[in-house]
Amino acid sequence: MERVGFVGLGTMGSAMAANLIKAGARLTVWNRTPGRAADLVTIGAVEAASPAAVAAAADVVVTCVSDTPDVEAVLFGPDGIAAGAARGSLIIDCSTISPEGTRDFGRRLAERGVGMVDAPVSGGSEGARLGTLTMFVGGTDADFARARPVLEAMGRTITHLGRLGNGQAAKAVNQVVIAGAYVGLAEGLILGIKAGLEPGPLVAALSGGAAQSWVLTNRSGNMIADEYPLGFRMSLHRKDVGIALEMAGGLGLMLPLGMLVAALEDRLIAEGHGDEDMSAIARSIRELAAMAGGGADSAAASAGDRADG
Repeated sequence: MERVGFVGLGTMGSAMAANLIKAGARLTVWNRTPGRAADLVTIGAVEAASPAAVAAAADVVVTCVSDTPDVEAVLFGPDGIAAGAARGSLIIDCSTISPEGTRDFGRRLAERGVGMVDAPVSGGSEGARLGTLTMFVGGTDADFARARPVLEAMGRTITHLGRLGNGQAAKAVNQVVIAGAYVGLAEGLILGIKAGLEPGPLVAALSGGAAQSWVLTNRSGNMIADEYPLGFRMSLHRKDVGIALEMAGGLGLMLPLGMLVAALEDRLIAEGHGDEDMSAIARSIRELAAMAGGGADSAAASAGDRADG
């Protein structure tokens, strides 16, 4: 594997970087917030002083930051990746950002002789830790072929979807689909609890039929317990839904479900839940079902907690 750099060591990025080291990469890392690289340095990474220094030490640089302006900053800001990248190097952006922003960044990098692929990911913190992420990839055939060994160290399902920016477009589709899955699961579980069903056996039954999904397997426990430890931050999903809605608007489309989820998440974020896992959207469904009150509703929720173990 070529010399690899990694910029952005958040919940997802730090786990992805660790898997690159396990795969044998000579890894150089940087994160905006100091201290995030310590565990990676312990297992073999070298910490650089800036994104430019990461690029100077690497043939391929992976970026994984929060939003379009953040990617632009680490690429083209003072001491950014572009300042240190040699001609012929490659950028792999695993952030979830605007497709058009991605294409603009690719054009600007190409002027410097630097290639780019976009490879946003899905699979949550679990997938990042286990190296089982799904990766939606856009870029030229040659750049994709070069990126593939790096991507395979971090993900399992890696699909080349065409030109640069198409990975981001596919990730927007993914975020709309999972928005529906989360809301559907929350509504179904609350309906079952209100009807007096034990949540544990209910989830087991659903898992054997057409309702089976990653969300059911990995997030039903959160919704039943009404506790939402961080897996994928709600505020980031809201950002992603915004990208999808903007993309749809440019195509003359309406996304009714996307608009509903955006409104529900806006309210929860305003109430201080933006840093919780996005399964916290069940909070809204519980409120609508009047489950925040006392009496039989609380008893049903408590029974659900016990059944879930």
